[in-house]
Amino acid sequence: MADDRDEIIRAFDDAVTMTRGELQAWLQTDQSNEVGQKDHEGDESTGHESGRKIVAILAKNKADYDDADLAHMRKVTGYVHRHLAQRPDGDTTGTPWAASLKNWGHDPEKT
Repeated sequence: MADDRDEIIRAFDDAVTMTRGELQAWLQTDQSNEVGQKDHEGDESTGHESGRKIVAILAKNKADYDDADLAHMRKVTGYVHRHLAQRPDGDTTGTPWAASLKNWGHDPEKT
């Protein structure tokens, strides 16, 4: 289990390229709130909710991650990898594609 836990954390750390502060600031922007799948008009998007969970995870010590944290970390890693595979052609700066990734903690402008 320790190896699995370590792999989940490593993959999450690779997928999430934004710092806690960067993600917190991003989640306050209009662009962050405008993108993503919502159940109802005016609801928070799935990605925006995920971003809030990521901020909470990033505030913890790795030794304090619980099963719910690890499950969300897997979800984040999977989303980021799937979404990166759907990268549109051309400059993606400021696009809904890039904004959605940022809600999930991955800034595609960072290398």
